[in-house]
Amino acid sequence: MPDGTHGGPDPRPGNGGESAERYLQRRTLRRGSAGWLLLTGLGVAYVVSGDYAGWNFGLAEGGFGGLAIATVLMGTMYTCLVFSLAELSSVLPTAGGGYGFARRALGTWGGFLTGTAILIEYVLAPAAISVFIGGYVESLGLFGLEQGWPVSLACFALFIGIHLWGVGEALRFSFVVTGVAVAALLVFCVGALADFDPGSLHDVAVDERALGASSWLPLGLLGIWAAFPFGMWFFLGVEGVPLAAEETKDPARSLPKAMACAIGVLVLLALLTLVPAAGAAGSDAIKDADNPLVAALEAAAGGQSTTLSRVVNYAGLAGLVASFFSLIYAGSRQLFALSRAGYLPRFLSLTSRRKAPYLGLIVPGGIGFTLAAVTGDGARMLNIAVFGAAVSYVLMSLSHIVLRRREPWLHRPYRTPGGVLTSSVAFVLACAAVVATFLVDPKAAGIALVLYAVAVGYFALYSRHRLVAAAPEEEFAALAAAEAELDREGGLPGPGAPEADVPAPDRP
Repeated sequence: MPDGTHGGPDPRPGNGGESAERYLQRRTLRRGSAGWLLLTGLGVAYVVSGDYAGWNFGLAEGGFGGLAIATVLMGTMYTCLVFSLAELSSVLPTAGGGYGFARRALGTWGGFLTGTAILIEYVLAPAAISVFIGGYVESLGLFGLEQGWPVSLACFALFIGIHLWGVGEALRFSFVVTGVAVAALLVFCVGALADFDPGSLHDVAVDERALGASSWLPLGLLGIWAAFPFGMWFFLGVEGVPLAAEETKDPARSLPKAMACAIGVLVLLALLTLVPAAGAAGSDAIKDADNPLVAALEAAAGGQSTTLSRVVNYAGLAGLVASFFSLIYAGSRQLFALSRAGYLPRFLSLTSRRKAPYLGLIVPGGIGFTLAAVTGDGARMLNIAVFGAAVSYVLMSLSHIVLRRREPWLHRPYRTPGGVLTSSVAFVLACAAVVATFLVDPKAAGIALVLYAVAVGYFALYSRHRLVAAAPEEEFAALAAAEAELDREGGLPGPGAPEADVPAPDRP
């Protein structure tokens, strides 16, 4: 067997001779805490804040027509990606989520690059949203606060505390808050449609110099591409549902069902948000608004605040809280899985008596709060998160294609409708989305690349030589390598399993 997978206690420094069984016992999540309904709520919670703010900046990039087309294309990408991930999650139901899928399909480098991209998304996005929550609290005049950082601190402290209490309690809290936010979106839709005017949809000034410019595409054909990142805001984060795999009842059935339900709800909410908001107030009136739904209702009422606009304003705060809360969960599970497998420092995957990865919650929470308090630039942090997300989509959809081609015999409790064609559509659109992030905010994309470079250096020089064979994702990969070797040689597997420090426990 390769070096590092020998039996008995591991003698290498940093592991303290700890057995594989003991190692995993100290890194165990609470099993069976969530069914498909809570997971559906989790998938919607990741995203719901994007319905309240952020998407409207795409109107400035491409006008209503450009943003509408971008939303349809990005909705197609996410739908194809979600059904691809549903298959992969039924095959590999581990807390690693997308990283675990890429590890199996693309090797250790593919797994690390995917996991790092996801981690960038789920560490930066909560930091950005905490800034937006602070802005909401200030604008609503709550608690007499004039600065946002105390709100960010309170959010991180309070909601990390709930996650430390237990995953079941955390997901139920998220489900309730998400329900409030979704109900308010439906109320908004009814109110906005009362003032709907189709002519208001395409009132953004036309740039006659742009190729293909018209009243529906005022910034031309390139405006469609530039609006991609904002079309993503209606769906960004739903791919994180598989991160709950190890805490799910019957993951092979619950995860695909929850992901399908979540993307269905999100597609409907995108339609019920974009069209009524732009039609009630005019695309030009809300294209630069920090709170577009409230701006749409007030513009339709002649600039006056109404009872409905105030209700939607408070509900927007609920939506931000729901997304913030759920994204903290996603980031902690991705960090937990990467750490447990040795890609990141192993102490980050230790779990408490209540089976919560306490350092996986506290460390990224501390980083997020520091970024929010020091920079206060929520938009830039969110653009960095979008870049990380888009890169991960490329690698996750590629993983589905590779596994379908390389391991067609693999038992798949759920199969993606359309198979490789579906994941290929997601792959092509994800590649286009990565390029689009440079069109919108090249500085944010550049910062994300620097973070990537630092992470790659750490992996290349240190952690790739210290992977943990007993981690679920590594065991899946080792078994696949062994089976492939047997198929080729007709005998015992030879070298090819990943290097590791912790021996896999004996199997019956």
